[in-house]
Amino acid sequence: MEKDKKIGIYALLASCLGVFYGSYSANVASVALPKMALAFGLNNILQNWVSLSFILTMAVFTVPLGKICGKYGVKKTFIYSCILFLVGTIGTALSNSAILLFAFRILSGIGAAGLSVDTPLIIAEVVSPENRGKAFGINLACVYLGIALAPFLGGVLIYDFGWQSIFWVMVPFVLLNIIVLLLIPNDWYEGVNDIFDWKGSIVFAMGIIMFIYGFSNITSPIGLILAIIGVVLLILFIKTELKVPDPILKMSLYKNKRFLSSNLASLLSYVATFAVTTILSYYLQYIMGWNTAQTGLLVAISPVLMAVSSPLAGYLSDKVDPQKLTTLGMGLVTIGLFILIFLNKNIPVPVLVLSLCFQGIGYGIFASPNNNTIMSSVPAEDTPMASSSLATMCVMGETISMTVFTVICAIIMGDVVIAVANFPELIFSIKITFIIVTIISILAAYASYIGVKSKDKLIQS
Repeated sequence: MEKDKKIGIYALLASCLGVFYGSYSANVASVALPKMALAFGLNNILQNWVSLSFILTMAVFTVPLGKICGKYGVKKTFIYSCILFLVGTIGTALSNSAILLFAFRILSGIGAAGLSVDTPLIIAEVVSPENRGKAFGINLACVYLGIALAPFLGGVLIYDFGWQSIFWVMVPFVLLNIIVLLLIPNDWYEGVNDIFDWKGSIVFAMGIIMFIYGFSNITSPIGLILAIIGVVLLILFIKTELKVPDPILKMSLYKNKRFLSSNLASLLSYVATFAVTTILSYYLQYIMGWNTAQTGLLVAISPVLMAVSSPLAGYLSDKVDPQKLTTLGMGLVTIGLFILIFLNKNIPVPVLVLSLCFQGIGYGIFASPNNNTIMSSVPAEDTPMASSSLATMCVMGETISMTVFTVICAIIMGDVVIAVANFPELIFSIKITFIIVTIISILAAYASYIGVKSKDKLIQS
């Protein structure tokens, strides 16, 4: 029993470390984008792709990695993911050309995809169902700590030491994560004898790449064509997965309305919220003239409040219907996003603080109960696929969120380097984006509400 407790502590610590620097990495580049664009001569479209290339890569690899980690071992794939992430991070910091920058961001994204699948799965494998919500709450507090430190610490580091420093600071945490994983004596396997579905993996990857790349260039004929092809391939992927004996993503799981509504709510919530840090970084640095340290301090308000509220929400999700909490949480997020629709060059800073408070508390209430619902809606043997689905919704939402902002900027501003002359167009792009994501946030709250009304029960509660 003492040994199992120690393994549980190591597993939770490894998961918390992984989500901490993983979330930091996914968010810190947004603060550095203006400086990185200057260093590499990137226009407004390409500088958004510094972040988008990372999360798009995650979107491509999360589904197949969900199957791989169950087949070849959760701990083993966790370690390999850490190593890939480490190499990509160091390479990004050492990049001296745009080509190398994007290449290493993609490599980091592959590693981060493994982290995003393994971190919730290792909790589901080790922590008992009655304590799972609490564990996810602690885990998500580390996610939000990483998100909070990304703009704050990132802003200070960029201001004092240059943009490369935001990547170097991650290296010790990745190394510590590998050490903690090596201290765990056993591994966890699901579906060892399953045949890996290479055809489904390739169709999914091509569908995601074509859809996201095409959608980000939707204003051009080739972009529209690629987006349509991407949708067709994703539909083909779903049909294929319904027929193969060992699918990389079991579509029958989505017949459970709890599982379906929570995944849909997760997807929509990330679409609504992920680009907010990037948008506010642009607004504060370009329009308001703030430096990176000042910008980081303000945008850190929301994730700090997420870190504070998520453990309590996770604890409560073990006691009450978790989807009641998720509905409330997304309602508060919606209020925060609605406030930002009125953003202009003279908006008072306290109004921005109020918006970020609503978003931070709301998303903290939403996230850990939603994760708990997803992981507790499936039989134990399907937890790797549930983890893969959760990670896929996350990175798909993040990718679409950034893509929406990128497309709006492209339509309104065109292919330009951001300067004083086009600040009015930038503000208009921001306002249109916040109108769209506020509507999406309302839909996320409604998706959670549908789950509350479902007769499906949480299998592992």
